[in-house]
Amino acid sequence: MPELKRLHADHAPAVLAFELANRTYFAASISDRGDEFFDRFPDRYNASLAEQEAGICAFYVLVADDGSVLARFNLYDLEDGAARLGYRVAQQVADRGVATATVQELCRLAAARHGLRTLRAVTSHDNVASQKVLTKAGFVPVGPAAPADLGGKSGTWYQRDLQP
Repeated sequence: MPELKRLHADHAPAVLAFELANRTYFAASISDRGDEFFDRFPDRYNASLAEQEAGICAFYVLVADDGSVLARFNLYDLEDGAARLGYRVAQQVADRGVATATVQELCRLAAARHGLRTLRAVTSHDNVASQKVLTKAGFVPVGPAAPADLGGKSGTWYQRDLQP
């Protein structure tokens, strides 16, 4: 049974493998991270851990029984009881309810562990799967997203108010 875990230094090899294995799949619906992301992965990963340690962000990975990463779920810019949610789910588990169930679990954690009251997420108009995940997880559309919010694509901001 996959388990949602807080990102840790030991997850680095599995996270890199996840990103590489799903790069083409992700690029079909969201902006590609670019070669620099992979070239500088150790530095970027360590910077993410430092941001998490500082309480600016909270990063989670959905880990399979074999230790592989099936998905990433990130809470960015934790401030004033709110944060932005981002996530990526491996192609091998897409369309199986994994994203929806884990976003719902992360909403509970966001309130209980991080004291958050509101989560916001953005998705492009093209990313119908992500729109469905957010809607099923209790998010509602709250306004248009500018191309600067989505790597050059237009989209919609979604929001969910959390219960403590």
